[in-house]
Amino acid sequence: MAERQYDWAAIAKNPKFVELHHKKTVFLFGWWIFSSVFYFLLPIGAAYTPGLFKIKIISNINFGYLFALSQFFVSWGIALYYSHVANKDFDRLTRELVDELK
Repeated sequence: MAERQYDWAAIAKNPKFVELHHKKTVFLFGWWIFSSVFYFLLPIGAAYTPGLFKIKIISNINFGYLFALSQFFVSWGIALYYSHVANKDFDRLTRELVDELK
C-alpha cells in the first residue's frame, strides 16, 4: 500500500492550522509562565520571607508545607484544564483541518 504524500507547506499555511497553532501556543505559553512563576515562588519565598513560610496553619503544618503541597494540586488542575480545552477546542480544530484535507 502506497503511503500518502502531504504538502506540509500548504498545511502550515492553512487558516485552520494557523488558528490551531496560535491557540495552542497562546494557551501553553501562558500556562507555562504561570506554572514557572508559581514553582519558583516556593524557593524564592522560603529564602526571602522565611517568617511567612514558618507561620503555623494547622498544628505543626506551616504555610511552607501547604504551599509546597499546593504545587501538586495546581499541576493537576492545569492538566485537567488542558484536557478540557484540548477536547473542546484543539480536537475540534484538528478534526476540521483533517476533514478539509481529505
